[in-house]
Amino acid sequence: MSRDPRQEGMTLVEVIVAMVISGIALLGAIGAVQVSSGSIRDSGLATKALELAQSRLESKRSVRWQYLLEDDVDGDGIPETLMKDDGQGDDVAAGDGIYTATLERDGVTVVWTIEADNRKPLSAVGIIAIGAVSSYIGRDGRKEVQVATLRANPVFVGRQ
Repeated sequence: MSRDPRQEGMTLVEVIVAMVISGIALLGAIGAVQVSSGSIRDSGLATKALELAQSRLESKRSVRWQYLLEDDVDGDGIPETLMKDDGQGDDVAAGDGIYTATLERDGVTVVWTIEADNRKPLSAVGIIAIGAVSSYIGRDGRKEVQVATLRANPVFVGRQ
């Protein structure tokens, strides 16, 4: 019986070369998956950071003036946080007219501030600056999202 050369199988060298090429392609695919999953994670954290900062800002814009320094973070009607101007934590100096509070959620830290235009009590202030800074650790280090707005005291707005 003679063997037909067209029906011969692959040689061992051909199989090893095919396995090496397949392995290199697989390593490239795994690297691409790692990069894309890191980008997806960073995008998710950036979205969460922006969402948390904007929610704190909108909360301060919509609350009655006399409740500006109270924060109902979970929305249950009971304030969990009282903003303070005490020079502790993220508040730089006591009595500087800048009130701060902090929240950490899902890998994002939010610091929101209310800054009076002078050092008077909030009831005697005409306008305040409301700001929120969300920070998180991404693939490239610490990232921040900042939002801010102004709000006028309703006592000083309109006809008197």
